[in-house]
Amino acid sequence: MRPALLALILALAASPALADDAALNRLISEYEAYSLAENPIAAGDQGDRAALSLLPDNSPAADARRAASVKDFQARLKAVTPDDLSEEGRINREFLGWTLERQARSLAFDEARMPFSSDGGFHWTMGYIAASLPMRSTADARAWIDRLNATPAYYDTEIANARRGAASGFTQPRSTVEQVISRARAQAGAPLETDPLLAPIDRLPASIPQAERAALRAEALAAIAGKVRPAQVRFVTFLETEYLPEARKSLAARSLPGGDDYYPWLVNIYTTTDLTPDQVHQNGLAEVARIRKEMDAAIGETGFKGDFAAFQAYLRSDPQFYATDRQDLLEKASEIAKRIDDQLPGWFATLPRLTYGVRPVPADIEKVYTTGRYFSGNPKLGIAGGYMVNTYDLAQRPLYELPALTLHEAVPGHHLQIALGQEAEGVPLFRREADVGAFTEGWGLYAEKLGGEMGIYRNAYERFGRLSYEMWRACRLVADTGIHWKGWSLDQARECFTRNTALSPLNIEVELARYVSWPAQALGYKTGEMKFVEQREKARAALGDRFDIRRFHDAVLLAGPMPLNMLEERVDAWIAAEKGR
Repeated sequence: MRPALLALILALAASPALADDAALNRLISEYEAYSLAENPIAAGDQGDRAALSLLPDNSPAADARRAASVKDFQARLKAVTPDDLSEEGRINREFLGWTLERQARSLAFDEARMPFSSDGGFHWTMGYIAASLPMRSTADARAWIDRLNATPAYYDTEIANARRGAASGFTQPRSTVEQVISRARAQAGAPLETDPLLAPIDRLPASIPQAERAALRAEALAAIAGKVRPAQVRFVTFLETEYLPEARKSLAARSLPGGDDYYPWLVNIYTTTDLTPDQVHQNGLAEVARIRKEMDAAIGETGFKGDFAAFQAYLRSDPQFYATDRQDLLEKASEIAKRIDDQLPGWFATLPRLTYGVRPVPADIEKVYTTGRYFSGNPKLGIAGGYMVNTYDLAQRPLYELPALTLHEAVPGHHLQIALGQEAEGVPLFRREADVGAFTEGWGLYAEKLGGEMGIYRNAYERFGRLSYEMWRACRLVADTGIHWKGWSLDQARECFTRNTALSPLNIEVELARYVSWPAQALGYKTGEMKFVEQREKARAALGDRFDIRRFHDAVLLAGPMPLNMLEERVDAWIAAEKGR
């Protein structure tokens, strides 16, 4: 046998491609089927027609069943030896182990007892679905009407969960409950004819006869009036009469039953690290001090004469920094988005096929919604991603912050990262669709910083706006841990934002309400961004002139979201591969 041929055979025999991933792949397939069976909303997004009529079952019985299933999957995964797996198989095994452990702990804490927050919860689920649900046929419409008719049972289960929370002391703070009551009342009292839950029916194509469309709309309207609205009213009554009297007096998650264990676990889950609350707090203080120096330098560039507080007042009062009307704000956001699109090929070797749109936040939630957000698209169902811009109260939406917002929520932030994950080839569904906030939100904040290198910020005011946004995320580390671990008041938490950012008063209050009601979620942004920057600089130092930013971005994005320790392992492997090229 020729030496070259023998060497090739020996190399193939040692290749990870010949490793035995079969048992793991079977387990992953079973886990993904189980996950979709438990989540009909996700299953419908993946093309399961039968699931489009269903809503999740979050009852204690269903959670007990899930806990048993998760335990079984964990035992079976443990039996899969990592040494026998390919490189991709080892990633899948580690990621699935992390996912199962996260689910097991969530179920053990019985988090279902707290089914709503200041800006989300089960009572908004149908509205979120309605905002982007494709509606192309009579069958689609009938499935939606079935979901409307299923809403009362869904509400009853979640109200029962919240009732268990009230009985066991696992509740939202009183301030959060008062906000939720106000919004739930508005939801329950909205005019039926313009209810957002009719939006899918109103999107039926003109190819369906008008009489049939009218009949379907009448049927949907009857379901909203007879089924959905009474359930919404029951929720308001429950909150007012049962839940509010039992709402916790403290803001701190640490004050919940088991809070000394619960909040540190939330910190670990949302940062995907082993950092303690105190370590996260100190990281925040250090970042606040660093960013503040850069903000002061940006103010100097503008030529403004006065202290930081005077500059804040100037930014908040000068008309040049604000849109003239809602359409003006949307158009400015769209122009920035297209300027970023123009630069993407120079920074990313791989771009997603899925497009995105610039849309206003729906009117029924805009008053309590954040400045902007990304709504995921769906390549399978033909739904573009959505960069959602809040056009409510224009005096609170400064234009100098708009480039950073666009970079984060659209491209190269959430849309680019999430769409690439959705389109990733050879990556299992459970990884492509994984909720890993430290990666996703960390990338979004990294994208804001990358915008400076891409030339998106056109003047010192916009650079200051970017720094203000970064300071916002640094203050989150301080405020969230301050509230939930150190027992801070809202005034103490607010101080970091008012002293160090240009955020409007409305945005600050919306953000504080979110941190109070959603402990630790806000910690992933800055923690993740710091990891992306750290890994990029490590790769640059290791590779020198061979470092290619486009290939680096492929390395961190094309495998989908992952915990930060796995991201670090992936970058190390990429550096080694690049050295061998």
